[in-house]
Amino acid sequence: MTAFRDTEDVARSCSDAVGGGPVGAAGAPAAGGLLGAVPPTGLVLAGVASTQVGAAFAKTLFDELGPAGTVLLRVLFAAVVLLVVSRPGLRGRTRSQWRIVLVFGAVLAGMNLSFYAAIERIPLGVAVTLEFVGPLGVAIAGSRRAVDALWVLLAAAGVVLLGGGSAGEDAAGIGLALLAGAFWAAYILASARVGQRFQASTGLALAMGAAALLLLPVGVLDGGAALLEPRALLAGAAVAMLSSAIPYTLEMEALRRLPARVFGVLMSLEPAVAALAGLVVLGELLAPREWIAVALVIAASVGATRRAAPEA
Repeated sequence: MTAFRDTEDVARSCSDAVGGGPVGAAGAPAAGGLLGAVPPTGLVLAGVASTQVGAAFAKTLFDELGPAGTVLLRVLFAAVVLLVVSRPGLRGRTRSQWRIVLVFGAVLAGMNLSFYAAIERIPLGVAVTLEFVGPLGVAIAGSRRAVDALWVLLAAAGVVLLGGGSAGEDAAGIGLALLAGAFWAAYILASARVGQRFQASTGLALAMGAAALLLLPVGVLDGGAALLEPRALLAGAAVAMLSSAIPYTLEMEALRRLPARVFGVLMSLEPAVAALAGLVVLGELLAPREWIAVALVIAASVGATRRAAPEA
């Protein structure tokens, strides 16, 4: 799934929309050092690969922990990292701020849980492609340009092809992936409000903590005592690092050196990278029509991103 991405400002949300989902926040310290010597395009692609390899690895834990147990560990460890790094104060918050945190946390919980439930039923590449429909809709919403109708048609054609492919045998999996996309779209919209009410990554850290608490009952029910085993805890921490911390660090460094438009185009490759990660890690071989669907959604995403994102 996506990292906890949210870009440096609201103007870049369309680039993130069609390229990632929840990312970092303004005010993160520059990575510098070794990362500064890596081309920004390489950083973005490495972040995308880390996210999808993390999702593929998470799927290998489902037999032991279940999708809800796995997502609980992933979100819990991501929350711990964010809370330690940002150290948000709990006192002095208004009721309105806490309301936004709870809503944002519920969106994060729903987005991750529905995505993990989807990849339990359908291939990773198919799920990520379907999930992109949500943020793609955000990027295009409200447009009056005729060319944007083309991107809608391309994305719709991709969804129809996926519905008739091998994944079509599991309507629930397709529905859950589309639901994850809807939550992703809600995340993009909610992150704008959070960014206005909180400094740096404070709001995201609090919301991630709220998401972990919301996932606790269903995660414990699904994973049970296995969640406390050292091997499971280590695996959960690894998923959080691969799917959240590493992509966040790489993408924030890349955003300092890349125009938002270029960033969004590169992130649009995520469905293809997900399909490759599913093939290499999980042995999930997509049918030709599913690869065509992936290509259609990527084309729609690139087209929408080039229109929506500013140059800087």
